[in-house]
Amino acid sequence: MTAPATATADQGAGAPGPGASPAEPVPAMWHRLRAPLVTAGTVGAGTLLVALRSPHAPNSYGFCPLLVLTGWACPLCGGLRGTYELAHLDLAGAWAMNPLWVLLAPALVVLWGVWALRRARGLDGPRLPSWTAWSLLGLLVVFGVLRNLPPLAPYLTSWL
Repeated sequence: MTAPATATADQGAGAPGPGASPAEPVPAMWHRLRAPLVTAGTVGAGTLLVALRSPHAPNSYGFCPLLVLTGWACPLCGGLRGTYELAHLDLAGAWAMNPLWVLLAPALVVLWGVWALRRARGLDGPRLPSWTAWSLLGLLVVFGVLRNLPPLAPYLTSWL
């Protein structure tokens, strides 16, 4: 007759205990980070393109239909020029192109960093409140109106 099997201290050495997850292989982490890394690569490539080819030349990247049809600057007008100036570390020049973009660009970089960090830890992306999108839309509309008011236009659309 054989003795019943009993667990010894060295059995399961190196195996995770109850409730612990096994060490995750590196490829799984890269799989989770794929979307943030592709986003970073795409934005980086676009920024490099804008940094190397100046948008200050007329029609170098096309035109804003609202500006051409109405003469009003949309909230995004000057964004490429602002990105060019930011890429060349000219904060004052970027502010002159589009002050809203100068404020939003660092916020987007921080949000990307939070997203990448959460994905690396195996969590979903950052959870923003439901009102965030509506607030951003409202901010864009208010900025678009303010930058076209004659008293404020010299400060918010100095590139025109």
